[in-house]
Amino acid sequence: MKSRTTLLLLLASAPVYAQNFLDPLVVTASRTEQKESDSPYSTEVLDAEYIRDNTRRTLPDVLQYTPGVLVQKTAHGHGSPFIRGFTGRQNLLLVDGVRINNSTFRGGPVQYWNTVDPYSLDRIELVKSQGSVLYGSDAVGGTLNTFTKSSDFRARKDGEIYQAGSAYYEFRANGQGSHIGRLEAEAGIGGKFGIMLGLSGKDFGDIEDSAVGRMDGTGYPEQDLDLRMDWAVTPDSTLTLATYYVNQDKVSRWHRTLENPGWTHDGHVAAPGTFTTNTYDQERSLTYLRYAGENPDAGAAISRWSATLSYQAVNDSEFQDRNPSKDDIRGADIDVNTLGFDLTLESPMGPGSLVYGFDYYHDDVESSGYKTDSVGSFLSESLPVADDSDYDLFGAFAQYVWKPSEKVEITSGARYTYAEATLGRYNDAAGVAQGGETNEWDSLVGSVRGLYRLNTCWSLFGGVSQAFRAPNLDDLTGNKTSSASINSVGSTDVDPEKFITYEVGTRHQTETTSLQAAVFYTDGKDVITAVADAPGSATFVTTNASDAYVYGVELEGAWRFHPQWTLSGFTAWQDGRTETPDFLGGPVDGSKPMKQQLPLTGSVALRWNDASEKFWVEGRVLAANKEDRVTATDQALDNQRIPTDGTPGYIVASLHAGWKVNDHLALNCGIENLTDQDYRNHGSGQNEAGLTGILGAKVSW
Repeated sequence: MKSRTTLLLLLASAPVYAQNFLDPLVVTASRTEQKESDSPYSTEVLDAEYIRDNTRRTLPDVLQYTPGVLVQKTAHGHGSPFIRGFTGRQNLLLVDGVRINNSTFRGGPVQYWNTVDPYSLDRIELVKSQGSVLYGSDAVGGTLNTFTKSSDFRARKDGEIYQAGSAYYEFRANGQGSHIGRLEAEAGIGGKFGIMLGLSGKDFGDIEDSAVGRMDGTGYPEQDLDLRMDWAVTPDSTLTLATYYVNQDKVSRWHRTLENPGWTHDGHVAAPGTFTTNTYDQERSLTYLRYAGENPDAGAAISRWSATLSYQAVNDSEFQDRNPSKDDIRGADIDVNTLGFDLTLESPMGPGSLVYGFDYYHDDVESSGYKTDSVGSFLSESLPVADDSDYDLFGAFAQYVWKPSEKVEITSGARYTYAEATLGRYNDAAGVAQGGETNEWDSLVGSVRGLYRLNTCWSLFGGVSQAFRAPNLDDLTGNKTSSASINSVGSTDVDPEKFITYEVGTRHQTETTSLQAAVFYTDGKDVITAVADAPGSATFVTTNASDAYVYGVELEGAWRFHPQWTLSGFTAWQDGRTETPDFLGGPVDGSKPMKQQLPLTGSVALRWNDASEKFWVEGRVLAANKEDRVTATDQALDNQRIPTDGTPGYIVASLHAGWKVNDHLALNCGIENLTDQDYRNHGSGQNEAGLTGILGAKVSW
């Protein structure tokens, strides 16, 4: 198996990649439109067609074939991408540029990214190691901006009344089977206004694989709604009102429950679960009003602008029944209401342009929780974070793109950030009631990036970017269960995390080939982590006890060697180390590997398109080496997700195809995990589904 995996990964390092050959416009890397090839960052653009063709079930799944990203799944309904070694609140998630991260985001693998419906998206843009200049706190490993579908009324004939729509259904034949439905309707007047409504309903059944069998409890239901209205205030400006809603019920953390019998693969053993029940409910809504436009007059003081007012409401609740023989029940509920404002301006200035502005987000947080003692004799309050709390995050930024010549672009910028947490009542690590205090932090970070065009096909890019993450309410007052059954508590003594990333890369693009390669190194100081409060203790306390670094190599590309044939793929590898004591006050281990990092991973895909563009077929192989860079202590503390001696490597194959029957009907199908391999992504709480058949149909009018 090892030799086969190594051979496949060597093949994957050829100049091949899974996306199209177009040079799309991106906005996330600079807050203004630019070609992807002009960005001084490593970027990925994945559109709705890619999501549909590859039958990506969740937003984290969309990133599965992206170099430098490990898609960890604590549960079938929870996905947390590790981007260049970082996950959870150290990556920033945006919807149409609006910040989704809030002050209650937990550390480590989290469930929040699965609350964005991939069927509502027009495209996503991932910028790796962007730093905090443009979007503020949390943007350490990557910034993912998800762009939702609209009626695209400006592309219609001016003054023409139009209406259109589509209905999509997908069935996934694995385990109990899954049903996904999507209904879209749009109407408007070309060039004047447009409205789009989308509804998604999902009934995910329990999945199964060849080793564990049916993973009872992994299925869950989900409902999504998106409504967007756009109005042309002037020919060059647009007013947008949009709202999005998602609801997920009884998403099981299967690895902790008795439904998990454990897993054995080639001598690697993952432990069975012990809880009777551990489920999450998630509900999130986002509404925003935006006015954006541009001034076409040459020499205008402000050439582009965007002002956004947003409101979000989030409810996360968890229920645990920890002991099947006696009562040990715990529940937690968090409500967060976030009001946000973002202003971005762009002005021409000398041989370049200046993008500048500010953003402000205010969280109002309420939390509640309870638990019984180990024999269930009484209930007591156990708050997941401080109740009746406020959190404010303000930032002012400026970034200048200097173009001294046609071949050279220098991008430099800075941001000032101020964060303030006003804590309501909570219990500290000793269980003593606290509250009424205020913590505040500020920071100034910068970034310098460059792009050099060697010729019409080749360019070099790279630079240095700083990232800053202010402590949030979970860092300060969190009270939760992590890993298998560790009790983790926050601390009001923590300070901000600080990171700096160095990156060098190259791009090549022609009409038939594309290539991107990058090398990066990220250094972290005062990284917030949980450390045992005493040797051998199962209680962990949040502290700035860690310094860390991670570096890696990424290579991706594509080759259209025939008008109808395209070879594509990627390969990536990372290594990260931390300087963290095993317990508070203990000696520091300077060579400790990061707990969950990307093993050597690669993919190869071969796609055929019919000359009539009505048929297409794509086969793909995805492989990863064994990931055994885990300490014995970390494995033992998280033994339900990380097997002994690490996570085994794997090779899996899939086949997808599509047929455009006519202008009103399109069919697609797929077979995933063709050889029915039992495998899991490193750090995940469950195995991936075994042999899976997929059938989909889209009717348009």
